[in-house]
Amino acid sequence: SMIDLSLFLEKKAPKDPINDLLIEASKGVLKGVLEIDLKERVSSDFISNPNSVIIAPDLTFTLENMVKIMGWYDNEWWYSNRLVDMAQFMYHY
Repeated sequence: SMIDLSLFLEKKAPKDPINDLLIEASKGVLKGVLEIDLKERVSSDFISNPNSVIIAPDLTFTLENMVKIMGWYDNEWWYSNRLVDMAQFMYHY
């Protein structure tokens, strides 16, 4: 499946810094939840992908203060993985 996230910001925002921020997050605080697809794949390539969303930077675009971010996801699989994450969190705390 694909998600189409539209944001309206207070100021203009160029595409590259937004994608850079998402890439940085995918390597840090959101690792295992957010992935970046630099290969321009299609939805069937993400079946059983454990990440909650796979951002396609080539599909990110901006127009004035509007930003559109597109991402792929495997609805059932990512949800199941987040349930496991939550169970592990609860077990440890």
